[in-house]
Amino acid sequence: MRSLLAAATAAALLVVAFPQPAQAAGVTVAGYDFNGRSGALRDDAGRGHTMRLIAARGGKVRPVVHGSGQALQFPAKCTGGKCPTAVLQTGHSADLNPGSRALAYGATVRLARSQTSKGQNVVQKGYSATSSQYKLQIDGRAGHPSCVLVDVRKRSIKQVRSTVSVADGRWHALQCRRIGAAFRILVDGVVRGLMKVPAGLSVVNRYPLSVGGKGTYADNDQFHGAVDDVYVRIG
Repeated sequence: MRSLLAAATAAALLVVAFPQPAQAAGVTVAGYDFNGRSGALRDDAGRGHTMRLIAARGGKVRPVVHGSGQALQFPAKCTGGKCPTAVLQTGHSADLNPGSRALAYGATVRLARSQTSKGQNVVQKGYSATSSQYKLQIDGRAGHPSCVLVDVRKRSIKQVRSTVSVADGRWHALQCRRIGAAFRILVDGVVRGLMKVPAGLSVVNRYPLSVGGKGTYADNDQFHGAVDDVYVRIG
């Protein structure tokens, strides 16, 4: 009883301390609804950031129905060094770097509890060890989403984690939102975590925007669910 009361109190404090923000503003610099023939990878924002599939060991993505359109299903969970990998990537473009400006990025995802792992990358640009970064991922067996920012000057990882899981086989809209010093994660439009970050934290790198994992090597933090409606908004 005490643990249930503590959980309810924590949830109430979250709502009071972190009221629901207004719809994120900014310019959509990349967007993908994956509709059209063969799960079209064109940039619906009209900025030319067409994605391409990079894969290894027979990795594929396949179209699946989502509402009146379609999403893309990534390779299923696998263990060992010969697992298939599949990632979507754009080329590098400076307009995908937010610097210290307001930033919102996210995707709609579906992930079964049986498909969780220690960490799966949904959307990212950059790498925490070698550059600055923004990233949306789903962590651990319980399947809690989290958002990451890494500054171009000081590479300490700033991570805000959702209090709720999304590994239930249903579709969930995930958004990472940074405005000034406030860094939030939203699940289905509700703030599920917030942390303070340095107001000057800046993300600028020369790496591609990736969906579904880091790359094609074996330990690539492969996403094992389905993804739709990926976007990045800046400003």
